Amino acid sequence: MTSDRTPDDTADGPPPGLRERKKRATREALSLAAVRLVTERGLEHVRSEDIAAAAGVSPRTFNNYFSSKYEAIASRNVDRARMAARALAARPRDEPLWEAIVRAVVSPLEGAEGPERAPDPGTLAALRRMSEEPALLGEVLKAGLAADSALAAAVAARTGTDAERDLYPRLVAGAVTSAVHVSLDQWLRSDPPVPLLPLMTEALRQLAAGLPDPSRSDR
Repeated sequence: MTSDRTPDDTADGPPPGLRERKKRATREALSLAAVRLVTERGLEHVRSEDIAAAAGVSPRTFNNYFSSKYEAIASRNVDRARMAARALAARPRDEPLWEAIVRAVVSPLEGAEGPERAPDPGTLAALRRMSEEPALLGEVLKAGLAADSALAAAVAARTGTDAERDLYPRLVAGAVTSAVHVSLDQWLRSDPPVPLLPLMTEALRQLAAGLPDPSRSDR
């Protein structure tokens, strides 16, 4: 089957053309529709055909982008990682690396109403149930590996290292991805609910600071 799935972006590649932007917009619309419908109805009550209809495209178009509703949901993490990689490439070259990383990684969340305010408890509970579905675990794992690759390439381009041969860019990317996952998990389980953006920013800044021991009084 011929696929329109968006390939991995290089950190220093040319700006996307109109066709590529349209593909990204369609992919994002499908992914957002998947998350919204599953949040509203529950995972077992949503079909790929429902997602396609909600996004205003055909089921065939859905299948060109995603193999399943699970992949459509998990793709949000991959897309944010690729956006962060592009943002990191665009940061000033004289900016300290970790400051650039923090700003780039949170940039996909900035300006979005949801991440900047606390969600209502009902929505958060629905998202938490969705995140605990065993059927999603495999796609989430694949999404995490793709996110690591995108960020590692961006870090390598910025630091003059090689994402395939050198440990540093992959180590940084893995640590950043873990911080993102931990902040998302804490956000899902927060009671009362809290905004995602400041929580993720704090997690990344603690990582950037070398995870100082919180029990020390001289922090």
